[in-house]
Amino acid sequence: MKVSQCMTRDVQTARADQPIRDAAQFMLKADAGSIPVCDGESIIGMVTDRDLAVRALAEGRGPETLLRDVMTEDVICCSEDDDVRTAAQKMSENKVRRIPVVSSDGEKLVGILSLGDITKGDAGVAERTLGEVTQHSALHNQSSEK
Repeated sequence: MKVSQCMTRDVQTARADQPIRDAAQFMLKADAGSIPVCDGESIIGMVTDRDLAVRALAEGRGPETLLRDVMTEDVICCSEDDDVRTAAQKMSENKVRRIPVVSSDGEKLVGILSLGDITKGDAGVAERTLGEVTQHSALHNQSSEK
């Protein structure tokens, strides 16, 4: 199954010159954990709720901090023509629950593929991907034992 067959097409985006408050409000209203940052139709970054906590709040930045100052710039994307299994592999390797989808030519953002979207097409792939995305690594182990 192709990514284009199960992705979410109606994607809300933000601009790099918007304050982080706007992204946080969007995430609250949409019950979402991330928002793509675009320049026109091209994706230039991604902001997650974790970015807001770690790169903004923990560093003492205020709500008027611009998204460009906290966004992840090297965004892992997939193509609308990719097989869902290929996109799921990228999600697993990068430990992400959603991945932006770009047009075949890579020029513009055309959707988002989430684990929930994948379950529509192949529940087995989604289950395996979720397991791999949520696996704990030694770096993220919060136990007191080292």
